[in-house]
Amino acid sequence: MNIELTSASDWISLRSIEIMGMKMRKFSKLSLFLAASMLAITPAQADGLNEAISADLPSLMEIYRDLHANPELSGEEVQTAAKLAAEARRLGFTVTEKVGGTGVVAVMENGEGPTVMIRADMDGLPLEEKTGLPFASTTTAKTRQGNDTFVMHACGHDTHMTGWVGTARQLAARKDEWSGSLVMILQPAEETGEGAVAMLEDGLYTRFPKPDHVIAFHDAAGAPAGYIGYSPGFALANVDSVDITVKGVGGHGAYPHTTKDPVVLASRIVGALQTLVSREIDPQDPAVVTVGSFQAGTKHNIIADDALLLLTVRSYSDETRAKLLEGIKRIAKGEAITAGVPEDRVPEVSIREDEFTPATYNTPEFTLEIAKLFEERFGKERVIQSKPVMGGEDFSRYRRADESINSMIFWVGGVPMEEYLAAQRGEVKLPSLHSPLWAPDAEKVIATGAEALTAAALHLMKK
Repeated sequence: MNIELTSASDWISLRSIEIMGMKMRKFSKLSLFLAASMLAITPAQADGLNEAISADLPSLMEIYRDLHANPELSGEEVQTAAKLAAEARRLGFTVTEKVGGTGVVAVMENGEGPTVMIRADMDGLPLEEKTGLPFASTTTAKTRQGNDTFVMHACGHDTHMTGWVGTARQLAARKDEWSGSLVMILQPAEETGEGAVAMLEDGLYTRFPKPDHVIAFHDAAGAPAGYIGYSPGFALANVDSVDITVKGVGGHGAYPHTTKDPVVLASRIVGALQTLVSREIDPQDPAVVTVGSFQAGTKHNIIADDALLLLTVRSYSDETRAKLLEGIKRIAKGEAITAGVPEDRVPEVSIREDEFTPATYNTPEFTLEIAKLFEERFGKERVIQSKPVMGGEDFSRYRRADESINSMIFWVGGVPMEEYLAAQRGEVKLPSLHSPLWAPDAEKVIATGAEALTAAALHLMKK
């Protein structure tokens, strides 16, 4: 997931704990434990759901540890999909594998009513794990480029899948409480932005019941374990990858006047791009243009023929996205004209449309409805409206394919409370998602995610 979720300060603050009568300067290990317990445990609705998931948690944690220790790269989730498809079949779902590659679709028809789709993503990342967990991944694989790499669930997809299993178990056991069609999907290749499109193109909405509502959760590396965050409207950004090939006229570094230096021109383009957001986009309209790579030259005294700039471009609305992409093209061409580059050597701007991830939009009324449900179940202290972020998530594709569908992705915090409070005091720095050190409090993430997804589905399909 191309996400850096909201910072810790956007969630619960030290002040909210002080209000409970515990000044942070006096915190002991015992008071930390008591504060965490008071904040994390709020009486749920008397439906036995919390107790049922708690009883199932030892079994779910076995699944989690297995998934964590055996991650697979994007598009290669063969064993992962097989394990979870078998679990869904055991629960009575009609299961179809190899949808959009390695995707899994599990359907349970239970009378008349709405269709609810619940999604979890399956892929790991090409990263060496450094968490020190006893079940840490030592898996290796080859990238698409043929390079050897370690593989790790550094984005928490293992918690998503395990929460998905917990949800499937509860809904299968509670068929007398709901009516409708339940579609539970396991999506491949979220990290590369390919999986949702692949499943949709393989007939997700035509071969299987088309959803009225689509929901999912993602663990958060900047929030206390077991807390829920939500953002009505835009929640995550459009993500574009843009390549600019800057063409010059190479030559000897001692005789620059005989050349058109692409390094200088590319540097001018990098500088001018900084004005695109600061001077052309409304300050209240979030946008990001970052040059992540500048590649040019091979030797001290050679002026190269060309240079390559690799950009990531982030926005929310399609209109702002179009302004940014057109602005990049205009700036690159304009700077080349200023530098006197020949017409046939104008920079080439390539937008990688196949890697584009559209902005994730949480249907506002629907999101607020589910957020209220979560507040009633978990308590208002644990359910927080958070800021949208500039990361990307291809969960957005499910609503974008049909905007009549209600859609919501929410966050479930994964940071142990004591670590979270220490970070609030500036004593430690928390690892982010995609860090080799990221190890969420998996029990709280899974239990909270499963309970929230199950409660939402029961609410939407209530008899």
